[in-house]
Amino acid sequence: MADAKVIPFDDDRSRGSAVQRPSRRRSAGNRRKNGESALVREVQPLPGRSFAQDDVPVTREEQPPQKPQDDGGLERRIASGLAFLRRRLTGDYDVDDFGYDEELTDQVLMSLLRPVYEKYFRVEVKGVENIPSEGGALIVANHSGTLPLDGLMMQVAVHDHHPAGRHLRLLAADLVFMLPVVNELARKLGHTLACAEDAERLLGQGELVGVMPEGFKGIGKPFSERYKLQRFGRGGFVSTALRKGTPIIPCSIVGAEEIYPMIGNAKTLARLLGFPYFPLTPTFPWLGPLGAVPLPTKWTIQFGEPIPTDGYPPEAAEDPMLMFNLTDQVREQIQHTLYKLLVQRRSVFF
Repeated sequence: MADAKVIPFDDDRSRGSAVQRPSRRRSAGNRRKNGESALVREVQPLPGRSFAQDDVPVTREEQPPQKPQDDGGLERRIASGLAFLRRRLTGDYDVDDFGYDEELTDQVLMSLLRPVYEKYFRVEVKGVENIPSEGGALIVANHSGTLPLDGLMMQVAVHDHHPAGRHLRLLAADLVFMLPVVNELARKLGHTLACAEDAERLLGQGELVGVMPEGFKGIGKPFSERYKLQRFGRGGFVSTALRKGTPIIPCSIVGAEEIYPMIGNAKTLARLLGFPYFPLTPTFPWLGPLGAVPLPTKWTIQFGEPIPTDGYPPEAAEDPMLMFNLTDQVREQIQHTLYKLLVQRRSVFF
């Protein structure tokens, strides 16, 4: 290999031709007058001449595609997981005054909710650009589905689709924090009581706060009244937004109404158990635990244009007429968007 030389392609072909083929004799008359040799004359390509097998350039044997080398991604994930476990065991992690554990939410709880969000309900998100990148804002949504899965899916939608990856802090009913396991999970996810004091404090810290004013009236309504908004309470969420001057963002959720079609309500059993309602669906309680599996409906979550509140004076929060008008405006915008999404929907499941 020491005496190998790089030669032009034409010369390489000429050499191969000269070695394999006997050179033709040419008379002196065939030589050019300027002294060009016969060999040089011979290597000139002829029009339309097809290459012989010896003329084809020798190519290296094709090697099988090599697998990309591991860049250490697996090792980094393992190291990150071990570090996470070490912090959990030693208590070296941060929790805010409401019990919100951001690290646990990002690495564990969101990872558990994400397959349900992406694969089971196949949630489609619209209007996420209407959510501000920073600062406080109040997201007001309709409530449905017998079980409050719509709030969790809305939380995943904000976290995964917003460019800033913001976290949504939901205001939940007292019943959520009375259940042993649900209480701890709700606190870790950043949920807090649906009261004006907690909401104002979170908005003052620049957090995104989510509220569903229909409450149990919306989530426990019969299937015959699906997508018909119930009363929005006394407009306390509007008063909170006015005090903090934060925008109100209407949110419409389509698909949650059909996951547990509520065809009846066992009120006596609900009173005995201390529940606001005891749902009867086509599958629950007739099929036992299997009846608690939600139907795989197709969801759409749309965030509407924000309604600003920073232009009102501080005393506007005490004006009942203003609160009524703003509450009605938010409700009408959510209801109108629900009807619009229902018209666009092809099927409940597709």
